[in-house]
Amino acid sequence: MADLVTGEKAFPSAGLPTPESVLLDTDWPSLWHAYGPAVDVPAQLPALFSDDPHAREAALQFLFGTLHHQGTLYEATVPAALYVASILRDPRTNLVADQRLPLRAELLAWIASVGQTASDDLEDARRENRFPLDDYPQAVDIRKMRPLLFTTAFDLTDDPDRRIREAAIAACIPLVDDPQLQHHRTALVPLVRQVLGTSELWQHRERAIDALDAWGEDSSGLEGQQNPFEFCDSDLPPTGTSVWSAGPWSSTSDTGGPPF
Repeated sequence: MADLVTGEKAFPSAGLPTPESVLLDTDWPSLWHAYGPAVDVPAQLPALFSDDPHAREAALQFLFGTLHHQGTLYEATVPAALYVASILRDPRTNLVADQRLPLRAELLAWIASVGQTASDDLEDARRENRFPLDDYPQAVDIRKMRPLLFTTAFDLTDDPDRRIREAAIAACIPLVDDPQLQHHRTALVPLVRQVLGTSELWQHRERAIDALDAWGEDSSGLEGQQNPFEFCDSDLPPTGTSVWSAGPWSSTSDTGGPPF
């Protein structure tokens, strides 16, 4: 990772636990996800590295559809976020998740969604509805975790695979809302403009424009979705899924019903 101040290489944050310790030290049965007690998490998360591609895809679906169903933060989402962050630099995350994308890009998309759920934008909306994030314990925990998640995501913004670079930059955007991190927007602006703003994915281009506008930066010259009616609602990814995994080419989209 290029150090945000000096430009020199730096190690990822020492504050991250090992994935093994997250699995062993977390009292999963006492936590809940979308479908009940999180007793199945210790088996599902390591399956992201399974030799069986179908098992890997099922584990990725579990991440999006059970631990972060419809963009919701559950009790089990918090330690799961630590687990995901702790494995991002593992070479095995370069495994292809759906015959198109490296697993690393999908995991970064999940972190981006989790970060967005605890972002300042959502905080403003919830306050308008008299339900601030301060009353949402899982969101409070994720917000405390933002410096760790940001450091890990930024570590991958120079990945040789453009799809991973884009996913890493997109993950950084909501995380940099943290007051301790806002000064790092200066380092992100050129990445948002030059990489995310020129993505083949219109969702990424729109995200780049929104971020630059929110930060008071110039977004002129970037093209979002020129025809807002080109895609019908059924073509758009459901909240809490990545813009790749929700597409018709993927078997990782959430096909399960709601948790109620």
